[in-house]
Order: sequence, then C-alpha cells, then structure tokens
Amino acid sequence: MSFKTITTIICDVTADMHALNAAVALTRREEAHLDVICLGLDRTQAGFYYAGTNAMILQDNLHLAQKESEDISAKVGELLRAEDISWAARPTTAQMAGLTPQLANILRFSDIVVLPRPYGKDRGHEHEEILEAALFSGRSPVLIMPDNATLPDRIDRVVVAWNESSEALGAVRAALPILSNADNVNITIIDPPQHTPDRSDPGGALCQMLSRHGVHAEVSVLAKTMPNVSDVLCRHVRDQGADMLVMGAYGHSRFRESILGGATRNMLELAELPVFMSH
Repeated sequence: MSFKTITTIICDVTADMHALNAAVALTRREEAHLDVICLGLDRTQAGFYYAGTNAMILQDNLHLAQKESEDISAKVGELLRAEDISWAARPTTAQMAGLTPQLANILRFSDIVVLPRPYGKDRGHEHEEILEAALFSGRSPVLIMPDNATLPDRIDRVVVAWNESSEALGAVRAALPILSNADNVNITIIDPPQHTPDRSDPGGALCQMLSRHGVHAEVSVLAKTMPNVSDVLCRHVRDQGADMLVMGAYGHSRFRESILGGATRNMLELAELPVFMSH
C-alpha cells in the first residue's frame, strides 16, 4: 500500500513553497505522480455592483484569474522541470462561490492532498475552503504543512491522536503507508472515557489492528492537565520528538469549531510539524 496520486494546490508560489516542496519529497519517496493545481481565484461578489456593470466586471475578473493561474503554472513548471518525478501542473480558474465542488471533482481521485496551513499570516478564507473541500467533499486525506516546515526524508516517529472516533480510525487507515514505515508509532489517548469497551485496555484494539499491518505501536495515556486537548497534544508531540501527527478531523461540526474552537482548529493553528488528517 502506498500513495500513488499526490495533489497539492498552489495559490501563491512564494507563500505555498513549503507545501510544494513537501509534495515533491513525498512524491519522490512514494515513486508517485504529483498533480499541482495552480489556482487563480475570481473573488467577484456580483451583488455588490450596480446594475449594468456585472457582466463587464465578471469578465475582467475572470481574465485576471486566468492569467494568475497561468503565471503560477509557469513558475511551478520552472521549478519542477529540475525534479526527477512524474508531475503535471494544471492551471485552474474558479470563482469563490463554486470553489468547493470544482476542487472536489479533482481531489476525489487523489490518494493524499498536501496543503499549507489554512490559518495565519497571508491566509484567506479560500485556504480554509480548500482544506474543507479536500476533507469533506473530495474525501481525501490531507497532509498539512505548517509555515516554513519541511517534510523529513524519513518519517521515523509518528504520534497518533486516538479518541476511538470514526474520524480518528479513518485517519489511521489512510496513514498506513506512513505508519508501516515508521520506527516508532505512539498512540496517544488523553483522558480516556471510563465507560467504553476499551476502558480496561485503552488503545489495545488499535494496537492489535496495526500489528497485523507490521506496525509496532506503543500507547501513552495522558491526563488533560491543560485547558485544551490540543495543548496537551502539542506538548506530547514535542516530548516525543515526532516527525508527524496523525489525527481525525472535525469530530464536531465545522460551524461549532469555527465559533467555539476544537481540537482540529486548534491543531491547525498551533502545530509546528506536519499533520496528517482525515475525515
């Protein structure tokens, strides 16, 4: 089992360079094919303009978005022609209103999507929408690269955030190509519930499943000694010297997490290492 079709989406070559580099490194290691979606966005909000100008403005903005996507594609091509991998740069133009279905139609054929962190400096609403298009509509696992992070040549130490949810289990299954090649996999459980089938052996069933795939895992059961689960997890990841974190995405609704916060949103904002997510 391995990743054979890898996709990344570039909105700005300079700002997203770390995600492109990670996608190239993963493609080379997996002997896979890399698709680079060079995205030019038309952010027109037609309802904001006075009657009679919409068609002209829409056309002008669409031409600007097309040129943007072609410019990004040309820059990506210059960079990737020096690489020893199979790749294709795909200029793509989209309007914000139709971004999710357009991307989902492309991303559903990917084994994994490599994206930059969707929150922080130089990040707009489109980055969050791109992530959600991959996770929810494209049903693809996503590797999130924090700003200026690099993907190690070898991913030896992986922390798996485990809470017995279907999202977490889906992430583990999707990450098996990575977990099976890691030397150390740490299944991390924070404040396990007292009334579950696994209460006497937290993480035991997951360890058994992974062992049958040749993954040697150990379990860490941690107390929630900090206000947020994400804080405890970030500290544990640093203590483990992990190269990657694997976790389920959006166990709660996206609306709830956007307003009240949640482990997914917090990790996307705080993580300093690559985060592998699946929903």
